[in-house]
Amino acid sequence: MLIESDLDLAVLLRTIVSVASELVNARYGALGIINDAGDELSNFITYGLSDEEARRIGDLPRGHGLLGEVLHHATSVRSDDVANDPHSIGYPANHPVMRTFLGVSVSSGSGKVFGNLYVTDRRDGKAFSDDDEALLEAFGRAASLIVDEARLREQLRELTLSDERERLARDLHDTVIQRLFAVGLSLQSTLPNVTDESTNERISTAVDDLDATIRQIRTTIFEITRERTAPLMGVRSRVMNLINEVTTRLELPVDVSFEGPLDTLVGQSAADHLINVIRELLANAVRHAQAQHVDVHLDVSPDLLTLTVSDDGVGFSGDLNSGRG
Repeated sequence: MLIESDLDLAVLLRTIVSVASELVNARYGALGIINDAGDELSNFITYGLSDEEARRIGDLPRGHGLLGEVLHHATSVRSDDVANDPHSIGYPANHPVMRTFLGVSVSSGSGKVFGNLYVTDRRDGKAFSDDDEALLEAFGRAASLIVDEARLREQLRELTLSDERERLARDLHDTVIQRLFAVGLSLQSTLPNVTDESTNERISTAVDDLDATIRQIRTTIFEITRERTAPLMGVRSRVMNLINEVTTRLELPVDVSFEGPLDTLVGQSAADHLINVIRELLANAVRHAQAQHVDVHLDVSPDLLTLTVSDDGVGFSGDLNSGRG
């Protein structure tokens, strides 16, 4: 039932400890999770101790003494007299006295040890038996399946979340931004025909607001795509979608040509920059050059990506000042 459940891993681990302890009628139990270095325990989940008892004990065990025998030798360890066992190192202050001990190693499906499972003090006062050891070992193997399954589900959830973030980012980047960009260009193109100064100023302000919104969306895209997955669309398709948006909205003829295997050689990061640059250059052609026709040419080789955008507009006036262009 635990293997088939969709519980959080932390809940599963606590359940493993409690079920294992009840299986062998133990008063206390614990599951120790090994650290990345594999030399001591970094997490410790207990059964049978109250919150107040755990608080008084203080620091949790790190995997020495009898626990170390289980941890470092990846073997089952049983002791009928913990206090006099040669591997015992005693108890910290305020720790309950435990007389009998049974510990087993817990490994992943690949054989990597991720911790140990142990119980102490049968409730009937007897020592742990061979049957108890066999039962706990079997449950340790089941526990490894439970943990493997839970970790796999967590990985799948992370991948699903990553895919959703990537789809959202791509929609923002290649749909929302391009539509805002096209709307801005449409507004910009009406300015020469607007004679009323206040209306002209309001349109310019609206265009500036759209530019600011686009920049904010780009920042959002950067934040949600820090860990990239494979692009959902090839570079050629992304370029053509951008060009089609502009030509449809503005009726501005744009000729596009490609040389070289763009989809093979151009990575996603470079592609994102490329789309942004093309968008800005097209905006300049409309807003400042008053162009009637634009040519876009992309040429890629193993060492170089070249973008050339040329238009038939008026060019610079010669009286240049600092600006965002």
